[in-house]
Amino acid sequence: MKTPLYTIALALVLASCSSDQPKNKKAALDQLKKERIALNTKIEKLEAELGQDKKEADLKDVVVTELSTMPFMSYVEVQGRVDAEDNVDVMPESPGTVTAIYAKVGQHVSKGQVLVQLDDKVLRQSVAQLQTQLDLATTVFMRQKNLWDQKIGTEVQYLTAKSQKEGLERQLSGLKSTAAMNKIKSPISGTVDAMDLKLGQSVSPGAPIGIRIVNADRLKVKALVSENYGGKVNQGDEVEVSLPDVPDNLHAKISFAAKVIDPISRGFNVEVKLPSNKTYRPNMVAILKIVDYRNNNALVVPVNAIQKSESSEYVFIAENGKAKKVDIKSGKISDGKAEVLSGLKAGDKVIVTGFQDLNDGDGIKL
Repeated sequence: MKTPLYTIALALVLASCSSDQPKNKKAALDQLKKERIALNTKIEKLEAELGQDKKEADLKDVVVTELSTMPFMSYVEVQGRVDAEDNVDVMPESPGTVTAIYAKVGQHVSKGQVLVQLDDKVLRQSVAQLQTQLDLATTVFMRQKNLWDQKIGTEVQYLTAKSQKEGLERQLSGLKSTAAMNKIKSPISGTVDAMDLKLGQSVSPGAPIGIRIVNADRLKVKALVSENYGGKVNQGDEVEVSLPDVPDNLHAKISFAAKVIDPISRGFNVEVKLPSNKTYRPNMVAILKIVDYRNNNALVVPVNAIQKSESSEYVFIAENGKAKKVDIKSGKISDGKAEVLSGLKAGDKVIVTGFQDLNDGDGIKL
């Protein structure tokens, strides 16, 4: 009895397993299909991203500048030096020996102030002797005049006394003028920049004696400009003055422009007045950038961005994600920038970096 029952149970189990097998396979198939759909979606997404990356990789990186109107100037650049309006080497008017020095280097002096005294002993004695004679002649003249006023004496006596007095006055005046020439005076107000005289030194008229007076409150820049710019540089032109040794930069105007071309240097002198500044010193180097052209509403691009062919010059601009070649006409060039006369307009985005290998129509990335 036990064996038949066991056999029947085993048969029922096998029959049940055999009926579940198709259901399991169907479920597995459905699961695989779902996984395939998910994989396909991921594959499509990655392919799209790879395609986009490849497309972007083909774009060329560039840097652009958007054009707008601005002032543009070109310059004539020359080197000059700082000079004093009043820079004087003092010279004696008469020969003599130095007996006293009343000024020293760095001292401020006024116009007419005595700087040096020359030996005038003989002249002073002559002045004193002549003064005595004049005093006597004056007394004689006054007495003769009183007598003449009373109709006493002759007219000849009166005129003789008057002539002697006036003659001595003229002699004394001339002698005092000669004596005054033995005092070396400052011709200007300023600072003693050099004083190389020594006591006992002999000096001669018209010869430098080592005294220089400088008025540092009135300075200017002097420069020589080539005759090529004779028609471009004029008095009143704007100029940028650079003093590298200070350093300092300032804007001014040309205060003087010579009308004559020097036959040796083939240039002409210009001057620019400087404001008072304690740091400015005569003979400092100065760089002048004289404005010879101005356009207040110019379109300007870097010179390096302009390319040239045999028949034209051109730039690339960025337009709708692509490089576009545009023929232009340039004008003046200054400080690495060029004025654009035609071909571009305000708002154009000129490619200033990365244009070297571009062709018209290439894709670009800003």
